Amino acid sequence: MRAKTAVVLGAQWGDEGKGKIVDVLSERFSAVARYAGGHNAGHTVIIGGQKFVLQLIPCGVLRPGCKGVIGNGVVLDPMAFLTEVNRLRDLGLPVDENLFVSNRAQVILPYHRMIELAAECAPGRQKIGTTSKGIGPAYEDKMSRGGLRVVDLLNTKLLKTHIEAACAEKNAIAKALYGSEPIDATKIFDEYAAAAEKLRPFVTDTSRKLHGILAEGGSVMFEGAQGTLLDIDHGTYPFVTSSSATAGGAATGTGVGPTAIGTVIAVTKAYVTRVGEGPFPTENFDAAGESLRERGREFGAVTGRPRRCGWLDIPLLRYSNQINGAEWMVITKLDILDELDEIPVCVGYEINGKLTDEVPADVVGMEALKPRYTTLKGWKQSTEGITEFDKLPRAAQEYLRFQERESGAKIGMVSTGPDRAQTMVLPEFAAVLDEIHA
Repeated sequence: MRAKTAVVLGAQWGDEGKGKIVDVLSERFSAVARYAGGHNAGHTVIIGGQKFVLQLIPCGVLRPGCKGVIGNGVVLDPMAFLTEVNRLRDLGLPVDENLFVSNRAQVILPYHRMIELAAECAPGRQKIGTTSKGIGPAYEDKMSRGGLRVVDLLNTKLLKTHIEAACAEKNAIAKALYGSEPIDATKIFDEYAAAAEKLRPFVTDTSRKLHGILAEGGSVMFEGAQGTLLDIDHGTYPFVTSSSATAGGAATGTGVGPTAIGTVIAVTKAYVTRVGEGPFPTENFDAAGESLRERGREFGAVTGRPRRCGWLDIPLLRYSNQINGAEWMVITKLDILDELDEIPVCVGYEINGKLTDEVPADVVGMEALKPRYTTLKGWKQSTEGITEFDKLPRAAQEYLRFQERESGAKIGMVSTGPDRAQTMVLPEFAAVLDEIHA
């Protein structure tokens, strides 16, 4: 029997529309658990025309009776978390009863933001294109065993000692390397000691909580942040995030073992976007790319930054599905392609005159790629809001089936608009969801 769990993650460079998909699927799950990243990941959900932008809190909290869990693999900014909680309270959502934070999650503090911003802006440094929210430095402290965890945040004496020592160290580093002004340890302690008390009611052993839900016959969805190609190990390094955005991160980031994961669902756009620096083989710099950006409203939910846009890249998608063991795909923003006469799709690469479909491990190799395209026929009619596959234009059906045949995963859902209701679920996938929900 299939385990009553699923991982939902991004198959590209993030911004694939995971927020909407997690929201749609969460109706069938007892809990949604976020397993990586921080408040640099914005998930946009539109319900009946009302827009919700979530950064730290799992999208499941928008569903009555669905619990939200922030796992140990997340780096938590207490101030960002409390701001988001208050915003959801103002909307009348019962977050206080349904939201849980891991006592083992790492904490982002102001000196992490200071270091990241200074490093990103320093002359001569390679720019990664981070959001400068302190995510990377918080993960660096975690791996060097010098970080502060949520359980430590709740210990006032330990918190004071940690902040004093960390500020002395970080101020010295920032001044020596970047000429930054020092930050005040006393002010930070006062603010974060107060925040800790507001955070305290949410804190628990979330691994135990998730195992309890499963033991009682409930179901859990693991929610990824960013996308596979931003994964610290498997992404386009060094232009990546600082955590494990792939399916493997779900186990390490929540304390639920890999044998308890029932299926992996990869979310991909019908085209490709990327925010920030780094290689992008199929990026389109002409009017077609600009049209994708405008029609798809491709601007960051958190930063507002315009996204780079390009054509679907089959070798990258196949690589992503392989890394994740993806069984299912969800295709989003199909309707953005409605006006095109023809749709280029990258089916392979040329490197130094040789054909390949292998994704290079290094940036130099990625930048040397010349994409080889096939062209599929456009459908030139609206697909917006269509919720039955057979009612799609024939060319749109073929575009989706081509993506399925070439990528190594089956299509389970298609999004044909931003609203929760503008989603089709294919019958075979619906049967899997019913099995998980039973």
